[in-house]
Order: sequence, then structure tokens, then C-alpha cells
Amino acid sequence: MATTDTVYNTTTTVQEPKPRRFIVPSENLDKVRFGIKLIEVLLSFVAFVMEESVSSCSQCGPLYFFEFVSCTAFLFTLLLLILLATVLHQRVGINCWPTLDFGYTIAMAILFSLASIVFAADNGQTDLERGAVAFGFLATVAFFVDFVLFVKKQGIPCRKENNQQADCTPRPESEKLNSNGTDSLN
Repeated sequence: MATTDTVYNTTTTVQEPKPRRFIVPSENLDKVRFGIKLIEVLLSFVAFVMEESVSSCSQCGPLYFFEFVSCTAFLFTLLLLILLATVLHQRVGINCWPTLDFGYTIAMAILFSLASIVFAADNGQTDLERGAVAFGFLATVAFFVDFVLFVKKQGIPCRKENNQQADCTPRPESEKLNSNGTDSLN
């Protein structure tokens, strides 16, 4: 005779724990790198807004390149941060988050440094352009710091001898369990 009375509910049914939506620290992102990724998002956003406020340019190529890189860094770092800091990364069909994070971080560090150098070398020397370049270099430093911390903690994910999870394929069990759970002495 099963009842749904509240007296028996807590002792006879399993209470499902509430799922955590925000999962920092996790295997993909620790608290320090989470903070650095937040700083990357903020610095690239400020660089993008300052660059976007420039009203005129003598040579617009470096400005447009810096605009592209800063906007891309802001949007994709924000997306990566949201995915890695929540349970959403489990719903996306990507299994190798460390490899993706590693490749993205080094690519953004290189692109941001290149865009900042090019924009610093050829701009109209207004305060907005100088500020955008300064925030571009600060964002570059943040991306390189993130890269160094990633390598120190997890190593380079592309090297198989350095990291066993580089191939990102589940490994089969090396020892099978018997059907009845006991060892066979035959």
C-alpha cells in the first residue's frame, strides 16, 4: 500500500538534488582562469567600444582590423565563458573542451597583439585611438596570461605524450567485471 503522504515521502522516495547551473570550478575552468576570462571579456569590450567611438580615420584598414579582432574576442570569449561556466557545455557536441580553449586562447592572444601593434603604428593619435590601443594591449596580456596558466595547469592538449586526454576518445575498460560480480577461480 503506497501512499503519497508527506510523512513517508522523505523516507521512501529519493530526493533529486537541484542541478547546479553555474559550475566553477570544474574540470574545464577553475576560479582563477574564470576571473581572467572575465577580464578578457571586459577589456576586449572596452577596446571595441573605444574603437567604435572613433569618428574619423585617415587610414581605416588598421582601425577595421582592430575592430574585427576586438569584437570577435569579446563575443567569442563571452560565449566560451558562458559555455564553460555552466552546464551548457555538456549539451554542445564538443568533447575536447581543453583543446578548443587552448587553441582559441592562443589564437586570440596572437590576433589581439597583431591588431594592437598595427593599430598603434597607424592611427590618428586621438585620445580614443590611444585608449583603444592601450586596452587592446591589456587584453593581449590577459590572453597570454590565460594561455600560460592553462599550459601550467593542464599542459598542451595537442601533445599526446604530455596529456593522456589529448585524443578525447573514451578508453574501454581494461578489466571486465564478471556477470555475478565475483572473481572466477576456475
